[in-house]
Amino acid sequence: MDRNYWEKIALNYNDEIFDVFQNDKTGIIRSAIREYSSPQQTVIDIGCAVGKWIPFLSTHFKKVMATDISAKNIELAKKQCGDFTNVGYLRADMSDPKLKIAASDFAICINAILTGSLAKRNIFFKSLSKCVKKGGHLVLVVPSLESAFYTSIIRNRWNIDKPDHLKRYSSKEAANKLRNIEQGNVEIDGFATKHYLQEELTLLLALEKFKVTKIQKVEYSWTTEFVHPPKWLKNPYPWDWMCVATRI
Repeated sequence: MDRNYWEKIALNYNDEIFDVFQNDKTGIIRSAIREYSSPQQTVIDIGCAVGKWIPFLSTHFKKVMATDISAKNIELAKKQCGDFTNVGYLRADMSDPKLKIAASDFAICINAILTGSLAKRNIFFKSLSKCVKKGGHLVLVVPSLESAFYTSIIRNRWNIDKPDHLKRYSSKEAANKLRNIEQGNVEIDGFATKHYLQEELTLLLALEKFKVTKIQKVEYSWTTEFVHPPKWLKNPYPWDWMCVATRI
């Protein structure tokens, strides 16, 4: 998932990309943001896409900086959030080692570190520390690898939708899938999409001068995973990980 991918998908973003803001039914992410919000402070939305979180952030902070790798996403965010006058916009590639960006008091990064490239992810995590002032806070949401494995087990055990074990792969395809899964990359719509272990997140953030203070599940409906989820399939529900961390 590089810049070209996000530029192409921008106009169909609402149809193609999972909406975390709408599907966070318990409001766990919004609660975490409220806990650290201040009308005297600044916030940066890293990977703002078409601006789903901008209205909420605008009412809780003095200044919002909305950034995204896609120029088209930034353009759409400006159009959709034009009524919010305390918002600035910046096209920025967080996987660019030469990135220069002003640090904010607070940052959110909602399912933006998805690239299958380890090199780009490493730079992205380094960029997170550039974006947050010392003593500031970060709310990071990423796909859960544990959840992806749990979903796969259920799919194959009870033959839900199109079980993976019924597919046939060439030797090359199978080897590529193995290499991806060893990195935590799960294929979504033909793209290797990074998913994270809980312990992995703590380590990655610690390496970039963040202390994790909270990790929680952001749970979703089973309809986000299966076209026809069985009625008996209840808790635990599929989830993303939400980390709250302090820049040290």
